Amino acid sequence: MKRKLMTVILSLVMLSVSVLASAAPAANGQAAADGQFDASSFRVVQELGAYRLAKYDVVNLAIIGYPDEPWMNNITVGPDGFISLPYTGGVKLAGLTLDEATAVLKAKLSEYIIIPELAIVVKQYGPRQVYVMGEVEREGIYTLSADKMNVFAALSSAGGIAPKGRPKHISIVRVAGSEVLVKEINFDAFVKKQDVSQNVRLQDGDMVYVPKSGKVLLAQDVLPILTTWAIVRDATDN
Repeated sequence: MKRKLMTVILSLVMLSVSVLASAAPAANGQAAADGQFDASSFRVVQELGAYRLAKYDVVNLAIIGYPDEPWMNNITVGPDGFISLPYTGGVKLAGLTLDEATAVLKAKLSEYIIIPELAIVVKQYGPRQVYVMGEVEREGIYTLSADKMNVFAALSSAGGIAPKGRPKHISIVRVAGSEVLVKEINFDAFVKKQDVSQNVRLQDGDMVYVPKSGKVLLAQDVLPILTTWAIVRDATDN
């Protein structure tokens, strides 16, 4: 009876290991999906370029030859990306560089007042939020500063990649208007080979998703079953 029970338990151990191993996605299947990823809207971190205004940024206007007035200071970019001014009403600034936003406001305000020169000064940068999901230590929504909007900072905020995560196949999901853009990155290449192109720059509202690998971990998958087997064996021996 004892021998039969031990044989059954060992069979369950081997079956669990084989099932977990077979759960790992095939490399060919992933390669076929690579063509669906659109990298065109993603910037590499070291290529930050000109700063683009975002929601909740606070800006001041400086108009040469025009007296400083309350409406020119502490202007907040709303959640819809617009600011509101006495003369122009709503003007969308989110997504524009400072030069682009200056040109837009100068054109709008010039219809009402004489503007020799106008400058936009960022008084306060608004918070950015990213979603970190999947096989990380702490899934959630994380607030990052404007200069920390990258994959490394997002994963670090979430406690890093969990043991069963697939660092070579992390997906960045971004909603751009009516489109959903997805880019796959190899975070292993960033960490081990210093390939900085894999540490892409994020935008407010992006999601970083770490898929599950399906690999077998001795401590999490095999040892609990072996421990159960040992407890049963000791109980039957007694």
